[in-house]
Amino acid sequence: MQARRASRELAFILFSQFDKKITTYSKETLDDIILKSVRMLSDNASDELKLVLGSLVEIKDQIKNYEINHETNLNRPLEAENVAVPIPMTSDMEGKIDTIIDVAEKALAALDIAEFTTLDSKNEVKDYAVEIAEVFQKNHTEIDETIQKYAKNWNIDRLVKMDKDILRIAISELLYLKDAPMKVVVDEAIELAKKYSTDDSASFINGILAKVIVDFGLK
Repeated sequence: MQARRASRELAFILFSQFDKKITTYSKETLDDIILKSVRMLSDNASDELKLVLGSLVEIKDQIKNYEINHETNLNRPLEAENVAVPIPMTSDMEGKIDTIIDVAEKALAALDIAEFTTLDSKNEVKDYAVEIAEVFQKNHTEIDETIQKYAKNWNIDRLVKMDKDILRIAISELLYLKDAPMKVVVDEAIELAKKYSTDDSASFINGILAKVIVDFGLK
């Protein structure tokens, strides 16, 4: 995971803890929330990996029982060791494996963010996440009005908070920080949506950011 990607994901976690009084947060408060968020990420990642381990043990047991009860081994002498048998990949097992992969990927990403934040001697990851938050604090009215303008038929207060926070982060970068390539900002906003929200949200966010880029003449 790249440092800036870790910063954006950390900013997303930071934004998720904001209430409506965004301007009341001091830099020290933001730093404190980030440290707590990193601890939370590490703890959650540890818990999720433990769940993954339990699921893998369960799948292994299922495979072993399938082997033991397969007709090939039932017909062998009792003293003989079981032989490996073909195993059908059932939809149930595929679903379990997909869940394990998804959880493991999210857990590893969370540990990456925690590592970036705690080991980065210059604190670039944390500092950029805080910078995004401070930019939004100063310009939150204009940013939310921009989202409302392009979110046709949607009242901003009724938007899914995850989608709203992802848009707030991306627009803060696009219109005020202007420190990263537009494509990177948009692509990573879409990835955050896919990871934390839905494919429909990713499409929705992509559409709004495309309009922002065109109407503000960004290059």
